[in-house]
Amino acid sequence: MKMSVGLLAHRRFLPLFITQMLGAFNDNLFKTAMVLLATYKIIDSPQMQTLFSAVATGLFILPFFLLSALSGQLADMRDKAAIIRIVKTAEVFIMLLGAGGLLLHETPTVAIPMMLAAVLAMGVHSTFFGPIKYAILPQHLESDEVLGGTGLVEAGTYLAILGGTITAGFVADDPRITALLVLVVAGIGWFTGRQVPPAPPVGEIEKLDFHFVRASIRLVSNTMHIPRLFLAICSISFFWAIGAVLIVEFPPLVKNVLTADETVASVFLAIFSVGVAIGSVIINRMLKGEVSARYSPGSVIVMGLFVVLLFAVAKSWTGLPGGELYDWRGFLAHSGAPLMIVALLGVAVAGGMFVVPLYAFLTTTVSKAETARTVAANNIVNSGAMVIGSVCAILMSLFGLPPAEQLLVVAAMCIVSAWLGWKLHRACD
Repeated sequence: MKMSVGLLAHRRFLPLFITQMLGAFNDNLFKTAMVLLATYKIIDSPQMQTLFSAVATGLFILPFFLLSALSGQLADMRDKAAIIRIVKTAEVFIMLLGAGGLLLHETPTVAIPMMLAAVLAMGVHSTFFGPIKYAILPQHLESDEVLGGTGLVEAGTYLAILGGTITAGFVADDPRITALLVLVVAGIGWFTGRQVPPAPPVGEIEKLDFHFVRASIRLVSNTMHIPRLFLAICSISFFWAIGAVLIVEFPPLVKNVLTADETVASVFLAIFSVGVAIGSVIINRMLKGEVSARYSPGSVIVMGLFVVLLFAVAKSWTGLPGGELYDWRGFLAHSGAPLMIVALLGVAVAGGMFVVPLYAFLTTTVSKAETARTVAANNIVNSGAMVIGSVCAILMSLFGLPPAEQLLVVAAMCIVSAWLGWKLHRACD
């Protein structure tokens, strides 16, 4: 296996790497700042806070479910670099809308629809960019560089999520700064996206099917009949259903159980993100370039154990009385904080080790002419699973299950993920 970091010295990889990092940074800066603004400044009810977080997550995911088939067709049948340029231009206008919503936050009836519309539009943006960032790798990289490139993209994505999430926690109190930042980042992403080398279609050019329901059904059915692709997609999708529950629950858990402010909620999400990045790098080193699921079952079992630890720490947490909230310094000074951080980091590292090899299956099992559509089929199933996860989080909250107890449901879900990972490993032996 060639050294992954060495790919950053090449134009065939670096502009794509920077562009996708900036996109992930901006997505999470805007979404996190918006959710924190609503959780801490606009909405008082814990149930409504969870509902708003879930609605925002659902709106971002919805385009993946509806438009992934079209995005996969475009990425396989058009120049991927040209699509990147169009998508990054659209991001500038989307962030103008989102920035306007942030600036009008004192008028919630206007600001909330604008911000949610921007989240939906960013979901469309990511739907069309998502298949490209993986499908372009086999076209620009050598065969023994694909796993390393995939791991680097995953690590870069989660480091960008880390940066955007942490930044949001510290600027959420001043929407003017957030609005300026998202516009600046979108502008830089527009420039770097134009540096990605051409990636013309490899296979036969087919007619685009704009009927999204028919195209989606056909795309998924044409992909899922391959046994190990079916198992890989099911495994990834169940993992992201778990992730959706965790991400929806984090802000209410931090505010109402840990009695901590938005900077802590941001740090909480950031620790999760950097943990997945670390897991991405570790599993890449352990597999040494081999595309294999042999570590996936054990990884997700370890993830479940850390989720149980997270629950135990949350249940024993001593919060502040009278509506007071810890800031990030007070949180770190709390006697339970070190174990909380270890538990959260353990969940994320194990999760990264579970999911990264599965993405490599998607781009190495099929021909280069079909990689984008394979990733798109995966995105359709993933988005459906994440919507189900978000709905489960809403229902658990509406039926009165406390945020800490919901972590036990997540731990149980990890057992199913381990079974799917084991089935995939057996199918590839």
